[in-house]
Amino acid sequence: MFDTSHAPQASGPTPLVSIAGLRVAFETDAGPVLGVRDISFDIAPGECVCVVGESGSGKSVSALSLMRLVEFGGGCIAGGELRFRQADGRVIDLARTDQATMRAIRGDQIGMVFQEPMTALNPVFTIGRQLVEVILTHRRIPTAAARARALDLLTQMQISEPERRLKQYPHELSGGMRQRVVIAMAMACEPRLLICDEPTTALDVTIQAEILALIDKLKRETGTAVLFITHDMAVVAQMADRVVVMYRGDKVEDGPVEAIFSNPQHPYTRALLAAVPRLGEMRGTTCPAPMRGIATGDATRAAAPSSIAPTEGMEAAPLLAVRHLCTRFPVQKGLLRRTIANVHAVEDVSFTIDRGQTLSLVGESGCGKSTCGRSILRLIQPLSGEVVLDGQDVLAQSTQGMHALRRKMQMIFQDPYASLDPRMRLFDQVAEPLLNYERLSGQALHRRVAELFERVRLPAGFIELYPHELSGGQRQRIAIARALALNPKLIIADEAVSALDVSVQAQVLNLLMELQADLGISCLFISHDMSVVERISHRVAVMYLGRIVEIGPRAAIFERPQHPYTQALLSAVPIADPARRATRSLTGPPMLSSPIHPAGYVAEPSRYTEVAPGHLVLCPAE
Repeated sequence: MFDTSHAPQASGPTPLVSIAGLRVAFETDAGPVLGVRDISFDIAPGECVCVVGESGSGKSVSALSLMRLVEFGGGCIAGGELRFRQADGRVIDLARTDQATMRAIRGDQIGMVFQEPMTALNPVFTIGRQLVEVILTHRRIPTAAARARALDLLTQMQISEPERRLKQYPHELSGGMRQRVVIAMAMACEPRLLICDEPTTALDVTIQAEILALIDKLKRETGTAVLFITHDMAVVAQMADRVVVMYRGDKVEDGPVEAIFSNPQHPYTRALLAAVPRLGEMRGTTCPAPMRGIATGDATRAAAPSSIAPTEGMEAAPLLAVRHLCTRFPVQKGLLRRTIANVHAVEDVSFTIDRGQTLSLVGESGCGKSTCGRSILRLIQPLSGEVVLDGQDVLAQSTQGMHALRRKMQMIFQDPYASLDPRMRLFDQVAEPLLNYERLSGQALHRRVAELFERVRLPAGFIELYPHELSGGQRQRIAIARALALNPKLIIADEAVSALDVSVQAQVLNLLMELQADLGISCLFISHDMSVVERISHRVAVMYLGRIVEIGPRAAIFERPQHPYTQALLSAVPIADPARRATRSLTGPPMLSSPIHPAGYVAEPSRYTEVAPGHLVLCPAE
């Protein structure tokens, strides 16, 4: 007997999916561990059910169980039933269905958008081949028609130059573009159930708004049911019909989205909503403030100083000075691989970061944010420009000089799974920089690694685990611990908290602010989450197609944006209030669609107008 009381009456009495008493166990050296305990809820056709909770609460495990993919990750369905109503009306129990039937259902009747796009895509096949393969597996149509469908899907995902992207490999795309490709693959066959596991984590707010609108349109027009897993409560408010709140493998609350937001019953749900950063709550302030903690639900503005008090002469010599930085990638064609064009990924970018301060770099996916950060660290070799860190010219350093200089600057990468070695224990990965630079060993090394695990709120027992045994948010905390190991002067955080739920996000951001206050660490914070950027930043730079279009103090950018693109970016931010749910239309000037220019193209220098002290806006091209 299955509970269908949660299914909306308007959608019909029979749910599309009934999860009843689901229990998922994982075998460990210490014995079986339950990742999900007795979870039950229904999803009706045309309904969006959002599952929220902190990292490791069992959200993704529940979704993987519906696809029967949890068995490939060391788990097994220990109890319960997963009833799914197929297109022909027959109801089957997915928990006991044979693998041949599951292969036919996956990608056709049930589509899934995975959390980490680089692990969901095959690195040795082009984007086009992977999209076409999904379509041809489930649809008896000509290859040309499948390719046309793939091209149409990339166009719907707002990916620039879709024809060119079909010929590229996953590593040639930005993180946000890869995520949009994964979404396109999941929607290729118009599934009856779409499972979205953090689908907009890597996307900027403008593209996020378009993707959410697309999923909502699919739900309304075709009756597709959506199981949406996210830690972004603003997205929940915009998308959900019902909300399921999970905590440590259990369902603690379930109800309509309006009731969850207006009258949460469980203490964890109340704390979760209290920890959500909201755009505009920093209005009238000039310095960053600590995030709300999940344990207390209130912000302690005096918990940590907002910045280091500058010493004499510090303002005249910032920690990092970037001047006229340019990074381009050649576009080659033909047997001789002649360069016919260049991707102007970073074009004439200049900014400074003072000691103990944070400059946030925001902009849409593919605008050059990550390339700019990697160019500063010389992980990508810039074409021209100047990067001065603590008085040393980064671009002029030899290999030996760079080795010594890298101690002062560390990077937290966007994709934690790609940045961690799957063959190494977590202890060895966090200890590696200490072995290379500090020459620690024995008890001193173990003690230092244990301190780093404690700093990022991970249990000491995780030391012996491997990356695949952790959730996405937990893996990101390992990457942050490794970056903090050498107490660097500059941290470049590339979407460092995008994979974290709001509770852990608050802890990590407060940790970064605390370290900044105690040690004078400077931070280049690359993000698309405008609410987080408003909380943590001293200054903000807005990037579009490789150029900074607006830069200035945080209050000026958020309260008095001047450039049309900045205004469009802020207008697209979802609001964590279901009563203010609205279909948003992105407004802004006609923009260039691509940063690619012919080989002989000479780019104009960036010219700015100072509209207020320290607030610069890019002048329009003549």
